[in-house]
Amino acid sequence: MPTWIYVPAFAGAIFVLLPLLAIVLRTPWSRFFTLITSEASQEALLLSLRTSGTSTLLCIVFGVPMAVVLARTSFRGQSLLRSLVLLPLVLPPVVGGIALLYTFGRRGLLGETFDVLGVQIAFSTTAVVLAQTFVALPFLVVSLEGALRTAGQKYEVVAASLGAHPTTVFRRVTLPLVLPGLASGAVLAFARALGEFGATITFAGSLQGVTRTLPLEIYLRRETDAQAAVALSLVLVVVAVLVIGFARQGKGHL
Repeated sequence: MPTWIYVPAFAGAIFVLLPLLAIVLRTPWSRFFTLITSEASQEALLLSLRTSGTSTLLCIVFGVPMAVVLARTSFRGQSLLRSLVLLPLVLPPVVGGIALLYTFGRRGLLGETFDVLGVQIAFSTTAVVLAQTFVALPFLVVSLEGALRTAGQKYEVVAASLGAHPTTVFRRVTLPLVLPGLASGAVLAFARALGEFGATITFAGSLQGVTRTLPLEIYLRRETDAQAAVALSLVLVVVAVLVIGFARQGKGHL
């Protein structure tokens, strides 16, 4: 490895770590526990964890089959489908929120049908989960599809040649083979859902205890109590670091 490569690597690390250090230095430690244990803060944190966990489960339920289809099959229009599936990666979150609103809102594409049935999705906790799932799903699909392509199909072919049913091959061979990739993708999806802001506030609004997740609470506190916003930002950073740390430790054991 060339010696010069350490210079941009170090600069990149500093670029990432300095803002985190700034948050630590600006945190009002004398009021820290008071700020993060307020009723609004606790509700926002618990709501974020609950909805992020639910959206991660949805990402696994829908993302695993999507990744398998993209990695293990070939059909006309596959490249276009992959591009559309990955579109939320580059789409501004607020645009995703508008798209969801015009799909599931009261006057949306499907919203009118739900409204007739007495079900209102927009500006509810369900809307938060859908917004988080919309922006987080591509992270799991990308991670798992890459793991599937790297693993190849030789073990699956051997299992199939021995008479194993396709479902058995998928359950006993494919999934264990790419479990580290699945775990990594699930963590990325959870982290993305935890930090989601734009699509959530557009599609779900900001109702305390219902749709106001921790990123929304931080944004609102920034206008009224900057110190509280910094303290809650540090909490979000710590939670994200813990999630990634546990995931990497689990991946190492796998």
